[in-house]
Amino acid sequence: MDWGDLAKQVIALGAPMLGTALGGPLGGVAGEILAKAVGSVTLTPAAVQAALPAVDPTRLAEAEAHWADMIRAEAETQRAAISETQATIRAEIVSDDPLQRWWRPAYALELTVECAALWCVLMHEFWTGDIQTINALVNATALLVTYWGFRFGVLGVYISGRTREKVSALTGQDSPGMVEKLVKAVLVKDGVKKK
Repeated sequence: MDWGDLAKQVIALGAPMLGTALGGPLGGVAGEILAKAVGSVTLTPAAVQAALPAVDPTRLAEAEAHWADMIRAEAETQRAAISETQATIRAEIVSDDPLQRWWRPAYALELTVECAALWCVLMHEFWTGDIQTINALVNATALLVTYWGFRFGVLGVYISGRTREKVSALTGQDSPGMVEKLVKAVLVKDGVKKK
């Protein structure tokens, strides 16, 4: 179902947040709220559009308020989850657990040694002219690319995480991620102040 066609009409009737939601990826959920507000028996955009001109403006305002409450509740949930994650990160940073301190540098060192070892094997085989081993390595290229793509991806996440840990240690708070920026934008738009 595409609720986007109703968006302009709902915005014009005084429900800008609900209308914007109808045109976006959450259109189905917003459409259900709108259908209940207009008293539509079926949850189709056509039925809601037919009932929309006769709807009481207070019911539309209630639907808008219900939608805002849902978004606010989701934003608060996300904010609480982010806050808990940041508290965990800060607790891990100040801990003296050797495993927590050394596993990522050990991982990076092991991956570096692993790549250097393969390079040495490959150079040795070129030097000695062992075509059979070279062919085996060439045939394993897809596997090696996938394997090392994953391993270097994990290393990239480690590097990014370590940078965030260092910033957190200096500032006392975690640098905001994409989800936290979205939550803050929604809370500011709704007029909710961060505690």
